[in-house]
Amino acid sequence: MAYAVLATIDFCYGHRILGHDGPCRHLHGHNARVEIVVSRAALDPLGMVCDFRTVKQAMKQWIDTHLDHRMVLATNDPLVPLLQQHQEPLYLLATPPTAETLAYELFTQARALGLSVTEVRLWETPSSCAMYRAGAD
Repeated sequence: MAYAVLATIDFCYGHRILGHDGPCRHLHGHNARVEIVVSRAALDPLGMVCDFRTVKQAMKQWIDTHLDHRMVLATNDPLVPLLQQHQEPLYLLATPPTAETLAYELFTQARALGLSVTEVRLWETPSSCAMYRAGAD
């Protein structure tokens, strides 16, 4: 792909990584930044890959609905039933909710929304980023 645009969305979420031998095993939160790269071999008639607004609106709506200010946990986390009982907002993954799996989840959702996404970068902190790229399977 010769042309690409990058849209950025910020959001907050909490998680924990069961079995982690460090502090990430405890519930904690992040002010995350996701970067969504959309690519095309050729520009459209307006000279664009796509309108930044299209990417931001589609993905921000999905993030706001599913991830923002939610606990992102593995389905087998023993806290899930308790948090559900107290109607806490959750987003559950079949895999550990690492930055890497969240990058993949966001990539998958962007594709499902019809975006020709080729890479997603999830910044958990200003200095730590995980990414998922097309063709990484």
